[in-house]
Amino acid sequence: MGNLPYERVNMAPPFSITGLDLGGPYFVTYKHQRKGVFNKIYVCVCICFVTRAIHLEILSDLTSDAIIATLKRFMSRRGKCSKNFTDNATNFVGANSQLKVFYKTLNFPDQNLAAYFPEEGIEWNFIPPWAPHMGGLWEVGIKSVKYHLK
Repeated sequence: MGNLPYERVNMAPPFSITGLDLGGPYFVTYKHQRKGVFNKIYVCVCICFVTRAIHLEILSDLTSDAIIATLKRFMSRRGKCSKNFTDNATNFVGANSQLKVFYKTLNFPDQNLAAYFPEEGIEWNFIPPWAPHMGGLWEVGIKSVKYHLK
């Protein structure tokens, strides 16, 4: 068996290094609807690399904007994460490109605006395209969530 990654074995604050993955779709009905229309939801599993704690967020769709909103909710609850590890899903790649454009505009901002935004961005790492076994930590988190939601 190979060595664990550097991020998994060194001390760090909880959720400063996270792995993200999406599970679903799950079909839910709302009680106040008469006909019981099924709605799709997805679960974003954020797993801490140091403590293996799991944080769940619910998404209504798989767009890049929904991923960014999920990250904002996650970071407002758990604190700013320095590194994110994900697979190569198109919504994660799209969210990464939108965040890069956002942080590029922050490098040359208006001085009044610069005080409101953080100076450093989030480092987003992707696993190799045809190596899903490298994301085993968050895939186990998805398996655990599916088991408990059954």
